Amino acid sequence: MSEQAERARKLDAVDELAGKRAEFVLDDVVYLDGNSLGALPAVVPGRVEDVVRRQWGELRIRSWEENGWWTAPERIGDRIAPLVGAAPGQIVVGDSTSVNVLKALVGAVRMAGEGRDELLVDATTFPTDGYIAESAARMTGCTLRPVAPADVPGALGDRTAAVLLNHVDYRTGRLHDLPGLTAAVRAAGAVAVWDLCHSAGALPVGLDEHGVDLAVGCTYKYLNGGPGSPAYLYVRREVQDRFDSPLPGWNSHAEPFGMRSDFEPAPGALRGRVGTPDILSMLALEAALEVWDGVAVEAVRAKSLALTDFFLECVAAYVPEGRVECVTPVAHGERGSQIALRCDDAGDVMKRLIERGVVGDFRAPDVLRFGFTPLYVGFADVERAARVLAETLA
Repeated sequence: MSEQAERARKLDAVDELAGKRAEFVLDDVVYLDGNSLGALPAVVPGRVEDVVRRQWGELRIRSWEENGWWTAPERIGDRIAPLVGAAPGQIVVGDSTSVNVLKALVGAVRMAGEGRDELLVDATTFPTDGYIAESAARMTGCTLRPVAPADVPGALGDRTAAVLLNHVDYRTGRLHDLPGLTAAVRAAGAVAVWDLCHSAGALPVGLDEHGVDLAVGCTYKYLNGGPGSPAYLYVRREVQDRFDSPLPGWNSHAEPFGMRSDFEPAPGALRGRVGTPDILSMLALEAALEVWDGVAVEAVRAKSLALTDFFLECVAAYVPEGRVECVTPVAHGERGSQIALRCDDAGDVMKRLIERGVVGDFRAPDVLRFGFTPLYVGFADVERAARVLAETLA
């Protein structure tokens, strides 16, 4: 047994989150792609069957009231809230991340007020966020400026309306300074909008603590909600009465069943709703969130850093020198819950890794991306992944 394999055995023996692994449907594959699609929580299939057969099949329309379908968006939002550092009543679940980015950006520009006609966007952002930001700029008459997150403080001015930033870079795994950047944006009189897709469920976010006004995120990565599970929108309590969504719908009306021709927004975060909730996927998500019962996000973060540290240690020990280059920051304060390795033939390498039971993903042109989900990834998984990577590259 190698030194790293022995260390993995000892680390797994004292892992306080190891018992959570039994709450997922897993096999002997090392699954390091939870930053794209989380594993299936074991409770979900039975819950979905109940929703389909009993709630829909037997009770039908009565389930909107008797099974709480109507209030699911805010109820599940309150379930997500502790994972991102938010008090209840500030998160509503529904629609896709892209739709929620549009709501948040246009709403942010409207909150910023007259004389502010510039929108800053993370220059390294996930492409869709950039597309939505460009469209939001056209809709609001703003000028769009791509800016590297570290350069945002120097780019802010009295014409800045809103800034769209990613908490963790999807490609490199770099963790950006949410507290510092939020403070800079607010000091400039602008509104910060944060995309939490690659941080929620992997590390503490602190939305309330750090005064974030608006945030969005998906639920199918570290929150394990399932493919295409609904996203969420966070609206800080202090700005809720000023949030003017560009997508008003009957579900965000103060009297949704009044069927009035004039629109009056619902109070609180409910004004972030639009149309009829996607109940099947939403209730699957609600069931999936039960794996978080009794789990502290701080413990998840501690294990995440330990896993990624150990992976880098194993890669250094096993992989031939110069074959890969880590593009994820080594410093804990700058690292999310993934490791990105640059490799000349990354696409082919990842295919061969998957064939050998180590599942990560490839990001063009040359990045091997490995996500570490602390609730079900163990240290033996990490050691095996690095060893198979070394054998594949040999």
